[in-house]
Amino acid sequence: MKLVPLGDRVVLKQFEAEETTKSGIILTSKTQEKPQEAEVIAVGPGGMVDGKEVTMQVKVGDKVIYSKYSGNEVKLEDEEYIIVKQSDILAIVEK
Repeated sequence: MKLVPLGDRVVLKQFEAEETTKSGIILTSKTQEKPQEAEVIAVGPGGMVDGKEVTMQVKVGDKVIYSKYSGNEVKLEDEEYIIVKQSDILAIVEK
């Protein structure tokens, strides 16, 4: 099975939360904050969305930063994904 997003939606795989701080302090699962950084797994076709032409600017494999409270969490075959609109993606992380 795979997720195929529609319109201007993007499927993201969130990176794992840090278990230790940079100074070496171990964090419990309650204090671990979910990162807002994720990898793009699938991209919708874009096209006409709400009467406006949408060109997709992200591609599979991109590392992105997305809005903190955006998207829908989905679990498929024991994997967790987030489906967001492209407009909820704030930046592409380049190395």
